[in-house]
Amino acid sequence: MATLLLKKSYRHKDLKEIKFKDLWNSYGVFTTMSIIGKPAKILFFRNHIDNLINSLNKYKIKKKNIKKNILKLIKLNISNKKNYDHLLRVASNNQMISISLRKRIKPKLNFSIKLVNYKRIDPEYKNLKYKKILSYLKKIDTSKMDIALYKDNKILESGTSNLLFIKKNKIYSPINNFYKGITFKFFSKKLKRIKKSNIYVDSLNEYDEIIMIGSGKGVASIYSIKKPYWKRKSLKNYRILSNIYQKAVKNCPRYNG
Repeated sequence: MATLLLKKSYRHKDLKEIKFKDLWNSYGVFTTMSIIGKPAKILFFRNHIDNLINSLNKYKIKKKNIKKNILKLIKLNISNKKNYDHLLRVASNNQMISISLRKRIKPKLNFSIKLVNYKRIDPEYKNLKYKKILSYLKKIDTSKMDIALYKDNKILESGTSNLLFIKKNKIYSPINNFYKGITFKFFSKKLKRIKKSNIYVDSLNEYDEIIMIGSGKGVASIYSIKKPYWKRKSLKNYRILSNIYQKAVKNCPRYNG
């Protein structure tokens, strides 16, 4: 796992800085945003913040001025002097808000995934119940590999990102039991042709490409899966999606707090 370059925790009631806790596996939610360049740009920033606040409401973590306070703390921890290519994580439970920053790890072209029989707790939300997933991610080189979760023979999502499956130039995503991330929602609006379908483990060889999309990975092509054996047949749709994503990065407005 990546080393944290910044880690701060603050009490809800007075925003006083306290000993850092990453809050993993506590009752709460988080979001991870891509922060790039100098001056900084945060990709899909407002979408991330709005989604975080909606998730906090769903989890009944309703603190006075919580959105205002989160924005204040983000601004406090972003430097005008730093050239970023990082991931900014904001997490909250009922006691505190935690902010951390880590270098973004770029996936290699021979990126692979390992299937894990597991479904996240309350998977429709970016909640902090990640103990089992983190136990797998800590054991691998995340520039070369991720895990893909499946349950009842249906593939759901990766440990860090959403998954898209390409068959005869048609794009498919799982139907349910996974978190629809901000990058996933961006592509759903841009493409308007992502079809919902159960993606069965034993039918993987029907697909020409598997593509990961998310704040951390951006757009990444999966090269192979060992069990069951699958190997990439094309990069065509990966290149299309990557170009769309890079335009969004280029057109992203400067972060102004």
